[in-house]
Amino acid sequence: MRSDVVKKGVMRVSARAFFKGAGFREKDIAKPHIGIANPYSSFFPGHSHLNQIVESVSAGIWAGGGMPEVFGTIAICDGICLGTEGMKASLPSREIIADSVELMVRANSLDALVLVTGCDKITPGMIMAACRMNIPTIVVNGGPSLAGTWEGQRISSSNLGTGLGKRVQGLIDDAELSRMEEASVPSCGSCAGMFTANSMGCMSEVLGLALPGNGTIPAPDPARLRLAKDSGERIVELCKADIKPSDIITKQSLINAITIDLLIGCSTNTALHLPAIAYELGLDISLNDFDRLSKITPNICHFSPSGSFFIQDLDEMGGMNCLIKLANDAGLIEGGEKSVTGKTIAENAEYTVFETNDVVRSLEDPYIKDGGLAVLYGNLAEEGCIIKTAGVDPSIYQFSGKARVFNSEEEASLAVQNETINKGDIVVIRYEGPKGGPGMQEMLMVTSLLDGLGLGKDVALITDGRFSGATKGASIGHISPEAAVGGNIALVQDGDLIEYDIPNRKLNVLIDAEELNARRKAWVCPPPRVTGGYLERYAKLVGSVAKGAVTNIRG
Repeated sequence: MRSDVVKKGVMRVSARAFFKGAGFREKDIAKPHIGIANPYSSFFPGHSHLNQIVESVSAGIWAGGGMPEVFGTIAICDGICLGTEGMKASLPSREIIADSVELMVRANSLDALVLVTGCDKITPGMIMAACRMNIPTIVVNGGPSLAGTWEGQRISSSNLGTGLGKRVQGLIDDAELSRMEEASVPSCGSCAGMFTANSMGCMSEVLGLALPGNGTIPAPDPARLRLAKDSGERIVELCKADIKPSDIITKQSLINAITIDLLIGCSTNTALHLPAIAYELGLDISLNDFDRLSKITPNICHFSPSGSFFIQDLDEMGGMNCLIKLANDAGLIEGGEKSVTGKTIAENAEYTVFETNDVVRSLEDPYIKDGGLAVLYGNLAEEGCIIKTAGVDPSIYQFSGKARVFNSEEEASLAVQNETINKGDIVVIRYEGPKGGPGMQEMLMVTSLLDGLGLGKDVALITDGRFSGATKGASIGHISPEAAVGGNIALVQDGDLIEYDIPNRKLNVLIDAEELNARRKAWVCPPPRVTGGYLERYAKLVGSVAKGAVTNIRG
């Protein structure tokens, strides 16, 4: 075992003394040392219950014959920092999470890992570290929250932006908005719809790194604690068999994940995280894979914010195994890929019984004939950009309008609040990419306000930043190259005509190459918005969003 180097032999007397000082016995120390990464935080629902999950995982590890070693990592809640400078820290935190887990594995010679996780950047960051260290690993999410109820309808936190838009217009008062606020998050767990956190929880199942149910069992359900105990027991078995992430995650399993992602209509952020996970294993996944697969994969789910269903509805149908079985039976995925259960993902789903309905439609009756995400290319996105088609009304699949250009999310948000954005406008928000932001903050505040003001079908938004999984409407993000490195989005001016065409995968500003070249000669990159500290280092190191925006650059 890897841990032998810290626990065996006369020269390790001090290490054993420290273990004993923490309450471990001689016979405990001799067992496999299983790290439990715990990003508990007391102040947001996605992580406020994780200590209880960790206790259940620990109980499972003890029962399985291992020694649990719990350590902490940071965790940022996008919902809290949304619309503030704090959002610049969200995506960069993924790299710190990955690095911190890596360092704990290295420093303590851990034999295996349980990744207890919940919200947006924590899950991919932890998986990246596990792939980098390549020791036996299992993922245990905290689970989705339950949907709330307001005025007879189910809602989640994503509806608050719409409520805010109504408040700006005077359609509701402060008291009504407060009642909506109090109803929107009725339990612990990550946001109730198919936002980034739950998208990645579901993807961990398809990748084979988690037990069935990991992505969908609601956080308050006792089944979540049972899953955690089962995962604790199972990681000891994986450790003894030395089954590592590289034995489970392959190019095909990543292709499977992208396919299921498109079936569901997951967050656009999966197009950042799956390539980053692949990168850690030396595998190549890019926007081209999303583009290729989106053209042949129907979208059969409309979870909030794209529709009225929530993760608890999918769980009641049988969870991710419904989608895995449906996709495997239809030949859309290769079900023979391994999983942490010791079975293939198809074998995990083999006995799942369900009837298709509006929660999970049949492949013959999809919501959209091609996938829930689309990759667009053109002179505004030479390396590609992403739109969540599952959240776009078909009436605006093709759109053109005059550019309203803003050099920050804050400027654009203020313009929307002041109701200076008009029908037919295309809002351009730039210098918000990984380098330019820095940190590639989400634009949910802007998109939610537009929706609340009734402009969701009349205004498009394009940015080199990114969007929350809660975003809906014609919101095109991840434009690459970004403005800060001289991408053409930096050259757009107010009044330029921009058009996008989702069916034909195009995004262009309608000015000729000669004019673009003239503007480029006159272009000067604005000075960095943040100097000093981690974000300055991040901006210098981070790579293209088209390749996952990783900082661990090789070669």
